[in-house]
Amino acid sequence: MWIIMHAQFSFCLQVKQLWTNSLAGFGNRYVAQICLSLCFSANSLFGMGNPLLDICAVVDKDFLDKYSLKPNDQILAEAKHKELFEELVKKFKVEYHAGGATQNSIKIAQWMIQEPHKVGTFFGCIGKDKFGEILKEKAEEVHVDAHYYEQDEEPTGTCAACITGDNRSLVANLAAANCYKKDKHLDLEENWKLVEKAKVYYIAGFFLTVSLESILKVAKHASENNKLFCMNLSAPFICQFFKDNLMQVMPYVDVLFGNETEATAFAKEQDFDTKDIKEIARKAQALPKDNKKRQRVVVITQGKDETIETFPVVKTDPKYIVDTNGAGDAFVGGFLSELVQEKPLDQCVKAAHYAANVIIQRAGCSFPEKPDFK
Repeated sequence: MWIIMHAQFSFCLQVKQLWTNSLAGFGNRYVAQICLSLCFSANSLFGMGNPLLDICAVVDKDFLDKYSLKPNDQILAEAKHKELFEELVKKFKVEYHAGGATQNSIKIAQWMIQEPHKVGTFFGCIGKDKFGEILKEKAEEVHVDAHYYEQDEEPTGTCAACITGDNRSLVANLAAANCYKKDKHLDLEENWKLVEKAKVYYIAGFFLTVSLESILKVAKHASENNKLFCMNLSAPFICQFFKDNLMQVMPYVDVLFGNETEATAFAKEQDFDTKDIKEIARKAQALPKDNKKRQRVVVITQGKDETIETFPVVKTDPKYIVDTNGAGDAFVGGFLSELVQEKPLDQCVKAAHYAANVIIQRAGCSFPEKPDFK
């Protein structure tokens, strides 16, 4: 199940304090009523990250072993993975999807919202090539307002999704996605105006490997203007090898997403001296924060404690599970779709569960024409 730590959290300046009893009986505590005053319109939700073309295929164990892949993992491609993408296409039946963690979440949020179109804005870097054109077409099809920085030094990035059973091993070749430049794109007046229009921001931890300065500019803008900045731990290697970048951004994070594995890696690197998920959530929530008007919300898997609300997941018969690729991105997208619509926390989580449940019953991070979420 997902656990949410949100002591004294609110989404806007107007906070109505309510007295309530602590869940564990530790006396009276303040619980902030979620009071949203966000404007819901085009470009209200902003995402920035690594746009990739997903190449999805069901593979066998021999294929995983050949490239030293774990059944359920997320890594960046190395020299030894150079032939992986070509072999995947030649040996297995593949499907192509416009992807990348943040872009997935933004497009899921837009799908959940439906109208108006282009509530979600996305920035990232692509190549001037066929795959780049496909990505632009796919973004337009799902009504995401994508503004890519296009360059011709590197090809559009790809991500191999190697599926075995209910697991997926992601191998990302960032290529052009790794070439995003703050001064050549984010700083441009017409692009920064789109950033300023947003009320909610989401960036996956993967982008910490690309443009820390871009993340910090957006995060500081959100903090200074009391807007919501959301981030995802994304993968253990982010917590391990990019922890300095991560901790530079952490003071500006209002909502932190992560799964149990990522949370454990994060705790180890931060010397939390615990493997207990609820204790990790508590310590992550208590890390220094720039905007004192609201406390950080931490969303991770499992656990229950006095300051943690628990929300059971939507159960799905295993026989209907097609592919867990994109489930985490879909969870975040569903959450953001309600957050930007000024909905309360429990509704955000309900939408998150719904979106993830839909995505795992389909190949890749894909979805039907319209949601039936209520």
